[in-house]
Amino acid sequence: MDKHKNDEHKHEHNEHEEHHNKHEHEESHDSGHHHHDDGGNGHHDHDHEHAGHDHSHMIDDFKMRFYISLIVTIPILIFSPMIQSFIGYELTFPGVMYILFILSTFIFIYGGKPFLTGSYDEIKQKNPGMMTLIALAIVVAYVYSSLTVFGLPGNNFFWELATLIVIMLLGHWIEMRSVMGASNALEELVKMIPSEAHVIDENGDIKDVKIDELVHGDKVLVKPGEKIPVDGSITKGQSDVDESMLTGESVPVEKTTEDEVIAGSINGEGSLTLQVEKTGEESYLSQVVKMVKEAQESKSKTQDLSNRAAKWLFYLALFAGFATLVIWLFLGNSFSYALERMVTVMVIACPHALGLAAPLVVARSTALAAKKGLLIRNRANFEEARKIQSVVFDKTGTLTEGEFGVTEIVTEQGYEKNDVLQVAASLESQSEHPIAKGIVEDAKKENVTLTDPEQFESMTGKGLKGTIDGKEVFIVSPGYVKDNNIEYQTEKFKELSEQGKTVVFVLIDNKLAGMIALADKIRESAERAISRLKEQNVESMMLTGDNAQVANWVAKKLNLDEVYAEVLPHEKADKIKEIKGNGLKIAMTGDGVNDAPALANADLGIAVGAGTDVAMETADVILVKSNPEDVVAIIDLSKATYKKMIQNLWWAAGYNIITIPLAAGILSPIGIVLSPAVGAVLMSLSTVIVAINARMFKG
Repeated sequence: MDKHKNDEHKHEHNEHEEHHNKHEHEESHDSGHHHHDDGGNGHHDHDHEHAGHDHSHMIDDFKMRFYISLIVTIPILIFSPMIQSFIGYELTFPGVMYILFILSTFIFIYGGKPFLTGSYDEIKQKNPGMMTLIALAIVVAYVYSSLTVFGLPGNNFFWELATLIVIMLLGHWIEMRSVMGASNALEELVKMIPSEAHVIDENGDIKDVKIDELVHGDKVLVKPGEKIPVDGSITKGQSDVDESMLTGESVPVEKTTEDEVIAGSINGEGSLTLQVEKTGEESYLSQVVKMVKEAQESKSKTQDLSNRAAKWLFYLALFAGFATLVIWLFLGNSFSYALERMVTVMVIACPHALGLAAPLVVARSTALAAKKGLLIRNRANFEEARKIQSVVFDKTGTLTEGEFGVTEIVTEQGYEKNDVLQVAASLESQSEHPIAKGIVEDAKKENVTLTDPEQFESMTGKGLKGTIDGKEVFIVSPGYVKDNNIEYQTEKFKELSEQGKTVVFVLIDNKLAGMIALADKIRESAERAISRLKEQNVESMMLTGDNAQVANWVAKKLNLDEVYAEVLPHEKADKIKEIKGNGLKIAMTGDGVNDAPALANADLGIAVGAGTDVAMETADVILVKSNPEDVVAIIDLSKATYKKMIQNLWWAAGYNIITIPLAAGILSPIGIVLSPAVGAVLMSLSTVIVAINARMFKG
């Protein structure tokens, strides 16, 4: 652990120092101390460059295939002998069968392509699902029907083929439109790094070079407000560096010579000269990229519910189809009759309604979720959220607001809280530091009127002084109070320090008026969220890079079951794996780049909306409102969605389970054989029921 970290976690984190650069406080924790073993991304990872673009392209592709196939299906239905006999009209002319064959061949190849290629992937992975079931039905229907055109006795199933492809395309299009989540996590990470750096050569001249040309030991200049291009150590200059994008930490960290900085963080108002320490593969962001990549690849390929149902129907279709063929032949029927029965069974085994059962519920559930401020990006993992046993929260910005606020004002005899707050806020209003902002915010909330100081001065390393309404006011660090032997409530100060709070002292006309304690404020919604999780027997844990004192104070306030503090970013993912290793199904909620690998490793990754793009891209669900209570809403909605899907799948598949034996001819001894026309009516009915049932879903 480097010097910087140790320095930050001694009690001197309470030093209240000069505006902008000399305020040390515990809130800088998560930021300054992990650079040495993490890494990042000097090179561009193009594998994922077009992930988002591809996804919208796929949606457009399904939409296009759906509309074109729908148009071609209309003449197929009109010319189909089965539909004609069913409705009771006749439209035949020489060559009508060949027209049907040509139109159906087009639909089979053009409309069926996504399912045929999809089934190839599923079979390759030895995991048949929806694509394989659809492919089985359309291949059997197409091959058999084509044979009937060219001489095989029997009825054709071209209309079944066409309607099945059209409805399945519609289902997939609806589903993809409602769950837009192709993960561009790695692309987002790459974007965080500037492509060029200002290199200082031996003569002191500055030239811009590409990041990947930098080597260890190069000197690089970072101007005020620029993104830091590489992981390095500061050789000259000092500045506040905003590392919130990387660590989820809200307070800028003061950096000076010998401190380390991470590529992708944003330089404040000072100019910095860096020596390049890590490039390419070794850098912090590259390591995060690598961890996210590994986690995404290893995340179990959970199949969603409709896919699991399709898998069983696929096996059932194969078994029932071949059993039908064998039994009819065994009973002495002609091969063409037995084959027609077999084909009828296999085509019926793929329910049209199944293609819409899940997508319609997903579309509805996604819309309901969006209204509640939840964006679902990974449907299979969202469905599994109903099984979550433990929720792991990041602290800063998730359970807390990620902003410094006043938690307590301790006054000395003869002073009121508002008097102390009024002079402190009036003086601090001249400073830009997070502590100053916290005090000024609190004064606004309490409706305290501020006065412009007649004088204002920043005392380097000690605090601020000024004159307000003729009174001399000092706002100083604990160090200043000790050095000047000013008496204060030592027990109270110790108690506040042990809670990891930053304490500043207010002196009016050289007399101590009070102490102001500040900390990252706990969200009220966090308390409600955790008690609601407890009601559902879901454990709540906290995983934070913050020091143990602060973490334990927050955990006690919120009544958490488990706390893991001082966890470095690269250790967060390991911690998640360790908790999962105990057999728990876990959700992780976080907002920073340092949370991304942990989010990707959890069973359900939940990103807080105010967080970084990278965290959002690796998550399965995004909370738009940054409200921890929405974690409970996800679990509730997941349970309700699952219940509705099960209902719909029974409506969809139930019809098939009943009609498969009828189609196979189980009742033929008593003269009942299901005609394809009756099958078509039942099919339409189950599709309508499924659609209505999905619309009625209220979440």
